[in-house]
Amino acid sequence: MKAFVTGANGFSASHLIKALEQRGDFVVGLVRQSSDRSRLEGCHVELVYADLCDVEALKTAMTGVDVVFHVAAYVELGLVNAAEMARVNVEGTRAVLTAAQAVGVPKMVYCSTIGIFGDTQGRVIDETFERTQKDFSSAYDRTKYDAQQLVDQAADQGFHVVSVLPSGIFGADDPHFGPVVKQFLKGRLKLWAGGDRVTGIVHVDDLATAMLLAAEKGRRGDRYIISAGDMTTREMFALLSKESGVPAPAETPEAVVRLVGNLLDPIGRLFSWQPPLSRERVHYVYDRCVRVDGSKARRELGWAPRSVEKTIRELVTGTRNAE
Repeated sequence: MKAFVTGANGFSASHLIKALEQRGDFVVGLVRQSSDRSRLEGCHVELVYADLCDVEALKTAMTGVDVVFHVAAYVELGLVNAAEMARVNVEGTRAVLTAAQAVGVPKMVYCSTIGIFGDTQGRVIDETFERTQKDFSSAYDRTKYDAQQLVDQAADQGFHVVSVLPSGIFGADDPHFGPVVKQFLKGRLKLWAGGDRVTGIVHVDDLATAMLLAAEKGRRGDRYIISAGDMTTREMFALLSKESGVPAPAETPEAVVRLVGNLLDPIGRLFSWQPPLSRERVHYVYDRCVRVDGSKARRELGWAPRSVEKTIRELVTGTRNAE
């Protein structure tokens, strides 16, 4: 099989490429000229250097491809360039869909997010859930929601595109929670916030497997939530502590966290700086809760992920082995 992967140098896409190559598939990957390609070290992927919104370059790269995996995204919370995020997440998806259909790509798998469902206020939902939140918690949620609408429209018009909707993606080289785990294992993480915050968890390699299964078995227009389960932040650190022997960090009082977020937010905007806490990040910690049921992917795709406990435990060994 010949596959085309957008955002090839990214966390999720690089693991997908390795899974494809392990199967013997030929992979073409899209990256920017300025991209850090260290995650692809040892891979045999044929790289194409172009902007995600360059339809002509995409059409050339996709010619003769059996399946497109659209994984590229601008993922960030807090103080972001909302216009650039919309360009990458929405217009980039539009360009990928346009190019894939123009050259007759048989199948496409789109990597979405459970964030498109909006805040469920802790209610456990599945793929049939209709969004009730009227606004958006972040530019990321809004742009991924808008991109999902484009994908759904393409499917309605007959294009074979399937959506996978991962929850929190974890792995030793995770660019978001990974640095936190590194600091924790070194004994430098003394404080944390939001112990009751619930996070859906999926190992990055299990997400890669789910994308392969979606390409093989997914029905046109279908959505598949990709989550092995969830865990509170307090439970995560307790498990990390048990596995590593490093004491769990103390929890900062909510009032202090909210105060610091309110103070740092305008400072960050003034100096174009991404503070560790901002109003949006605080909102995600205390006020927003999306809980999902990933059983459809297990039932219909035959997806069998590792448990959330094993995923968290592997962060300890994986992070230590990487150093």
